[in-house]
Order: sequence, then structure tokens, then C-alpha cells
Amino acid sequence: MLTIQEIKDKYGYMCSFAIWQIIDKARKPKYGVGDISHFDNIENLNINRNIILVGLNLSGKGTIDNPFSNFHNPKSTSHDYKIRYAIQDTVFSGAYMTDIIKDYEEVMCGKVMKYLNANPTIRKENIESFEEELKDIGETTPIIIAFGNDSFKILSALKYKYKIFKVPHYSSCISKEGLREAFNEIATSNMFTSI
Repeated sequence: MLTIQEIKDKYGYMCSFAIWQIIDKARKPKYGVGDISHFDNIENLNINRNIILVGLNLSGKGTIDNPFSNFHNPKSTSHDYKIRYAIQDTVFSGAYMTDIIKDYEEVMCGKVMKYLNANPTIRKENIESFEEELKDIGETTPIIIAFGNDSFKILSALKYKYKIFKVPHYSSCISKEGLREAFNEIATSNMFTSI
């Protein structure tokens, strides 16, 4: 199992943790979502290596400027604030976050899937890399939650090994409240509570 610093060094530009600055409810929902200063003292944060939240891929060039800034995009077009709203003060807070497809930046998920369908070896390599990442963070029996159909479809190759759940992708038309409800349904499901 890697230390937090080793995770930062190896995966920092691809991963993060489901921890954001807490904001006053009077603030706009996107306020401060890109503030990652709390990761400067990550050893003092309540991280949860047992729950893994998985997106499809990095959405576009230049979106990850600093380690652990994935899923913490402050741009006005980003929907990362929905994740913060859905997860804050829940059992999922502090979860490890990553993408199943590494090193392929693309905004359109259809293009990503087309690329993977044309290159099955790339899909296989990324699934293997994901399993290595799980070992590196120290989890042999994680709870995996896929954001959206495409990441869930890819992760389904591992369903015989792990419990895999799905929530709508945060960039879809779902509201932040709807995404929170989707996470709540997982948290109260028999499959989750029996783990």
C-alpha cells in the first residue's frame, strides 16, 4: 500500500479524494469547488480508501494543473460541484476518485468509447492499470461506484471481483440534488449495507 505522498507522486494528476472545502449554503453551488488547499495537509484529512469513485477519462486538456485537482474543476462549465453536493457529509466523503481511462483526454464520451471499441488492447491495459491502482491504494475489496453508463460498462469486466455500483454522470442533466439521491440510494441498498 502506498502512502498518501506516494499516491500523490504516482497518480496525483489523475486522482483525487472526495473532499472539498465546506462552503456556506448562502454561497453559489460552484463557489470554491476548485480550492484544493486542504490537500496541503492531506494526512490530517479523513480519507476513505475503501470507496472508489470512477469517472471515464480526463475531460479535456489543461484541466488538471495540480495534484489532486481532478474532480475539483472550478471552471464555470464544470459540473464537479454536483459531486461535492452529492457526497459532502455522507459515507462517501473522503472516497478515492479516479478515471478508468488514463492518458486519453476527450470531452465527448462517445468519442472515447469509439476509440476504445477500435482499440480493445487499450481498454484491457486501462482495466489492468486500474487494478494496479487499487492495489497501490491498499484495497483488495473496494466498493466501486461508476459515474455514468460508459465507465460502468468498462468496469463491468471486473464485476466478478468487486461490488460495482452506478450513479448518473455528474455532467448529465441530473441536478445536484438528484445525484445526491442516487448516492443515497446506494448507501441504503442491501448490497451496500451488507458489505
